[in-house]
Amino acid sequence: MTLNGKINRRIALRGIVAGTAVTVGLPFLDCFLNTHGTALASGAELPRCFGTFFYGLGFNPGRWEPKVIGANYEMAPELAALTPFKNKINIYSGMKCFLDGRPNVVHSTGVQVCMHGGLARSREVTRPTIDSLIADVIGTRTRFRSIEVSSAGNTRSLSSRGRGEVNPAEISPTSLYARIFGPEFQDPNAADFKPDPRVLARRSVLSGVTEQRASLVKGLGTLDRARLDQYFTSLRELEQQLDLALQKPEPLEACSTPTALKDARSGTVVDDVVLNNKLFSQMIAHTLACGQTHVFNSIFSSAASNVRRAGRADTHHVLTHEEGVDETLGVQPEVTWFNERSVDGIAALIGALDGIREGDRTLLDRTLVYVSTDTGLARIHSVDNIPLMTVGGANGRIKTGIHFHAKSDPVTRLGLTVQQLMGVPASNWGEESNQTGAAITEVMA
Repeated sequence: MTLNGKINRRIALRGIVAGTAVTVGLPFLDCFLNTHGTALASGAELPRCFGTFFYGLGFNPGRWEPKVIGANYEMAPELAALTPFKNKINIYSGMKCFLDGRPNVVHSTGVQVCMHGGLARSREVTRPTIDSLIADVIGTRTRFRSIEVSSAGNTRSLSSRGRGEVNPAEISPTSLYARIFGPEFQDPNAADFKPDPRVLARRSVLSGVTEQRASLVKGLGTLDRARLDQYFTSLRELEQQLDLALQKPEPLEACSTPTALKDARSGTVVDDVVLNNKLFSQMIAHTLACGQTHVFNSIFSSAASNVRRAGRADTHHVLTHEEGVDETLGVQPEVTWFNERSVDGIAALIGALDGIREGDRTLLDRTLVYVSTDTGLARIHSVDNIPLMTVGGANGRIKTGIHFHAKSDPVTRLGLTVQQLMGVPASNWGEESNQTGAAITEVMA
């Protein structure tokens, strides 16, 4: 393992499995670098699912907040398309992102605080997003830790495990279909179960180097031990996923394989974005119902949304700055029309999740969706009164049909709340003025 008593970069862990040599390479360590370097069939509760839904550029202040605080509110005009699902939606108003003396990085600051809990000090994403923290708890026993989709053609998701790693997003519903329901899909309700021998081989390779791994760690410094532990943690997670592929899945009565999908065109034309979002929403619902993942992230439009009408060059973002306010309506009409398309996107996801029956409930009743955006008023890039929602029942852990108002509280209160609802052992979340230990107990069941 060493060269002249030192660990060499070309060292690899080697073992024997079933008489066959196996090899696992190592990541770059400091010692290689210079100084610059309801219930299942078993009777268990159906698993909770979590998702994020993001849309760009917020809503018009005064047109999305219900007038009544608490239960029995009525949907405001801009959210009218969500009225059929009102009893399964909570709306959160009045909360903001604190800047702590730093500039408002437009269309980025709101995303950072809502998803990461604080402001980035550099371009590299160093903190995990809220979905990754939750996936660490509910996403370790599924085939996919999480899935990420983007309806407007941006392959960069808002999901990150920190350390500069951003999860790529699927932009094609047919590609997602092939990935989920392709040859490696195991129907949890199928009578026969035949593990793929290729999975067994991959699993064996990882399990064949356990003793050498322990020996290697003894010769490393503190930083390299931490780095190698991080590396092997990823390998252990992969090993867990492979183990699952060797086990017969629990039957899930609501699982059905969707028919093959046809994509809309990938791009920013709003009709295509709406259609792709609808297809992705259907795919997400089937994927959750079949137990392939418990965590998803869906982007309807990116921050600084460049969604546009067919044949038009002016985008949603451009219009927020250049369109005049109609004196009669009191809003920018075209901007408001785009806002309503975002609401249609939220409604499509809710409808897909609520449309899958599970006994006397629906898939939405065991799911919690965290809906966020990047700004409170796009015309001035405000990060005050950012529109926030949660959708779904989280297996009975959240009260729904509530409008919660908290003037000038950090948006991280909601982030902490959804983490606790999903089982994350967090007593506080966020950084500097955005740090909070005050979960929104008013909505906790």
